[in-house]
Amino acid sequence: MKTDTSWFVDARYGMFVHYGLYSLLERGEWVMNRERLSPGRMRELASQFTAEKFDAERICDLAVAGGMRYVNLTTMHHDGFCLYDTELTDFNSVNACGRDLVTELVDAARARNLRLSLYHSLNNWSSEPDAVAALESKTAYDEFIGNTFARVREFVTRFNPIDVMWYDGWWPFNARGWRAEEMNAMVREIQPHILFNCRNGLDGDFATPEGHMSAPQPWRPWEGCMTLNDHWSYHRGDDNWKTPGAVIDLLAMAAQDRGNLILNIGPRGDGSVPEQSVAVVEAVGNWLRDHGECIYDTEPFTYALMERGEHIGDWSYNGLFTRKGRAFYQLVRYWPGRELVVAGLNTEVERVTLLGHGTDCAYTQTDGVVTVTGLPDTPPDPNCPVLRFDCAAAPEMYLTGGMRVPSVPHPPYDPCESDIQH
Repeated sequence: MKTDTSWFVDARYGMFVHYGLYSLLERGEWVMNRERLSPGRMRELASQFTAEKFDAERICDLAVAGGMRYVNLTTMHHDGFCLYDTELTDFNSVNACGRDLVTELVDAARARNLRLSLYHSLNNWSSEPDAVAALESKTAYDEFIGNTFARVREFVTRFNPIDVMWYDGWWPFNARGWRAEEMNAMVREIQPHILFNCRNGLDGDFATPEGHMSAPQPWRPWEGCMTLNDHWSYHRGDDNWKTPGAVIDLLAMAAQDRGNLILNIGPRGDGSVPEQSVAVVEAVGNWLRDHGECIYDTEPFTYALMERGEHIGDWSYNGLFTRKGRAFYQLVRYWPGRELVVAGLNTEVERVTLLGHGTDCAYTQTDGVVTVTGLPDTPPDPNCPVLRFDCAAAPEMYLTGGMRVPSVPHPPYDPCESDIQH
């Protein structure tokens, strides 16, 4: 039976939360590996883990305010520290501070009708034997894999139901080494509805491009995994925060190719969410309340450089386009002033409106070129104004690199493999 991915395909926007013992050190979630900190040193650190300001309800409220439809928490990262009650190890938050943080987040998410996607690492740097030993010895491998299966089984039994099992940390094995088919079958026996990502060596139910918003080809459900600054977990030296406009760009990329953006926040060691993260997420949420129709429930509106194929969109120097039914939208991140031009349309435009303002815009259309006039000199929205174009038929846009569309077969832009990422 094929698992239903429809909710995931339509979700569009989620929140990732990277939080764990590593957050106390303020140098990223790979600090144990990068600095070769021993399991003993990490266990000593656990005595300082209080999570006193970790507030699952506030985090989920922030997700809702931000326009997000699901949340994902690092329940156990590669260091092996579990944020939940487990009978398999005392290296966990209940033993450290008396709290099951995963249960707290699950309860808060369910109370707000947020879908649950829970991250769980396969690798475990604190395991005895660990993955290195499993590479070197068949006996160690059997024990390590047995421990991994026991942990995954306990996890999906304890947290049932959830919507996504989000594997990570698949070093050093491929699907065969992780016995991934058997692993997924075990999980599905416990939770038949659950979706899998692609990080135990199998394709899973959706792809997870990390650090970029590129849909898989051929298309299948996907989720672009992006950070709000340059780190997944809290790093005291990282102040390179994305602006609300930059996050809106990421959402537009997801909407163009019917994918999701999962945007990460990294709480501090005490569990508090950095103020910059809150400000950006809330600002984007405010924008979505007025402009969300250009992001949610959209249809593909993409273009390709070398072959047209089934692509029906194109690009503009003013901002990205999205599409829904007989309407398309331009997210005008770079406001051109009182006049805006869109060319290459295959259909008649019947109306142009400025989202969030309820006002019609004057326009003319000649030979597929639409000129919108009488716009404000300055952007009517500080983050990203949006124009909606209602059309007589499903819109297509096609320009090519020439001054007219050739009447013979041709590449849209580049006849050779391009260095340009679009």
